[in-house]
Amino acid sequence: MTPQPPFRVPAFRHPLQELTVNPRATHRRALACAATVITAGLLLTACGGGKDDSKGSAPAGAKNAGDKSSTVSIGISDKDCAPTPATVPAGTITFDVSNKGSAKVTEAELLDGGKILGEKENLTPGLSGDFTLNLDAGKYQIYCPGAKTEKTDFTVTGAAEKTWKDDPALVTATQQYATWVTGEVKELVAGTDAFTAAVKAGRTDEAKTLYGKARIHYERIEPTAEIWGDIDGRIDGRIDDAATAADFTGFHRIEQSLWEKNSTAGLGVLADQLSADVHDLYTKVQTVEYQPAAIANGATDLVNEIQSSKITGEEERYSHIDLLDFDGNLAGANEAVTVLLPVLKVKDPTLAATVAQRYQATADALKAYAATPGYENSGYVDYRKVTDAQRRVLAQAVDAYAESVSKIAGKIA
Repeated sequence: MTPQPPFRVPAFRHPLQELTVNPRATHRRALACAATVITAGLLLTACGGGKDDSKGSAPAGAKNAGDKSSTVSIGISDKDCAPTPATVPAGTITFDVSNKGSAKVTEAELLDGGKILGEKENLTPGLSGDFTLNLDAGKYQIYCPGAKTEKTDFTVTGAAEKTWKDDPALVTATQQYATWVTGEVKELVAGTDAFTAAVKAGRTDEAKTLYGKARIHYERIEPTAEIWGDIDGRIDGRIDDAATAADFTGFHRIEQSLWEKNSTAGLGVLADQLSADVHDLYTKVQTVEYQPAAIANGATDLVNEIQSSKITGEEERYSHIDLLDFDGNLAGANEAVTVLLPVLKVKDPTLAATVAQRYQATADALKAYAATPGYENSGYVDYRKVTDAQRRVLAQAVDAYAESVSKIAGKIA
């Protein structure tokens, strides 16, 4: 394995980072088939439900997203992650999560049966973060993997009087975002099919060029893909996320052979699986309905991805096209912010201006490494040529952008 760069960016204190599931090490845990799921900040309407609010056509957490708001504190410890208070009224709820000194428990999740509705992870001792959701009445659980008491009950009562669906501007925003995501996944399908065809034909150099062209579309819609943790793990899992060698599949398994071995030998089955999984993802994204706060949470998740796996050089450890992934995450976050901007400008024009300014500062910082055609035709330089000092500059810009984006969900929820 290519050695990792010595510079590593610490976890954020501010961003809302949401969920994931299964074989993505501690980051991605498998989701059971769910009637409604908010994962990585997204609201999914899919197969059958358990609670009353998920049995009909209205998605959980979207039906009554109203005028009541609550804040719940969750302190992570070796003992548990009990919420305070343990019961709140339906509506907009912000979960403030902090690590009180536990080295082995670093995340807290909100569960609805087998469904992950929201999460804050990667919180090492002393760090904190939050996420915001609109929740209906029901019985939930706070889950902190690794604690002595891993699950604690959490209850939402009553019904909020308003919903985001009463605001035409927010409805338009969710529709625009859904259309954009579907278009990006369509491009992902086309790019992946071209990439896997080159792999199966043994055209190694062509496959290397097409790899990044497919990857960027995935990086733009990663929060949506993470709704289905099993598919996400197969498509985008890294070697350290796999429980066994056989579990290491998808883009990064093929990437490893292309760059470490300069070969496509034996990759036919993996290529077929990757193509099938991406086609499956395209079918599934058309079942997703998004609530505004969830779109905002997803934007922060994407910016958090830049810090946690792109700037560190972990994501593309064989090909070193991390700056292209950075570009994809940033574009995806910006799209999510853009559809919400008309509402944000009304509710908090100062924050809207700050978000726009910090996005541009981040985009400008990334642009400094643009190249034509660039390393492996990625449009950027080889990430190995970016020094630790330069990575710190990138990290500072991303951190500032993430801090402002993390406030959007609370403003529009």
